Amino acid sequence: MFAYELHQVMQAELIRRADAERLLREARQARRAARLSARGSAENDPERRVSTRSRFARAA
Repeated sequence: MFAYELHQVMQAELIRRADAERLLREARQARRAARLSARGSAENDPERRVSTRSRFARAA
């Protein structure tokens, strides 16, 4: 009986860990999507930065 209960506890722990990792992965994907959509909307902004390149040439 003890082995069965131990198995149930371990199974529940693994399910909790899997759920936590899934939620973390979904949160990362949501942040990435929000960042990309914000970047896309910034492209149409008339007051955005014109160039990402440096104004000065690099030293040789």
